[in-house]
Amino acid sequence: MTIFKKVTLVAVSFVIASLYGFNSKEESSNNSSTDISLKETKVAYFASGCFWCIEGIYESIVGVEDVISGYAGGHTKNPTYESVGTGRTGHAETIAVYYNPKRVSFQTLVDVFFGSHNPTTKNGQYPDYGTQYRSIAFYNTLLEKQIIENTIKKLNKEVYHGKIVTEVKKIKKFYPAEEYHQNYERLHPENPYVQKISIPRINRFKHKFPELLKKGKE
Repeated sequence: MTIFKKVTLVAVSFVIASLYGFNSKEESSNNSSTDISLKETKVAYFASGCFWCIEGIYESIVGVEDVISGYAGGHTKNPTYESVGTGRTGHAETIAVYYNPKRVSFQTLVDVFFGSHNPTTKNGQYPDYGTQYRSIAFYNTLLEKQIIENTIKKLNKEVYHGKIVTEVKKIKKFYPAEEYHQNYERLHPENPYVQKISIPRINRFKHKFPELLKKGKE
């Protein structure tokens, strides 16, 4: 955890997001009988540094219905922000991207993932370092795994010369983060970390992928 983030979270209470319905939301998205509109919604999972930053990036994309910040990729149950911050849980700050595949493809989401962070940096993205900030592209199906691996192969050949360290892992369990982390960049634009790190990173993404932006997110 960086000094920026520690300072801004001192006075914030730790409210577990699952108590506010995030788990039920994920469960309902997998149950098409509960909501017809969710039949076309899929979920993709990515980790590439601070989830405040990547949540804001994916929320800007046409076809993305919602983004939830959380934890995944580790070995402990019910991780918290504090426990993940120790680097001993194996979990990384991760986002769950709820998207409509008729409006945006998994390939596009993967392209944004690799195009909005440095996948050659092991265990971190400036200014956050530690295993909890490592680069991971998760997959649900073998097809998604193939898309990720083919993208890495292409980028390693054309751009990064074999230096990509991104992990490719099957998603096993996603734990929604505490309530105060959700929509953090949008709700706390005055936060020093958001101003110095999150917003510039989101703006770099917008400059690189203008054709993907929702109206009003330009």
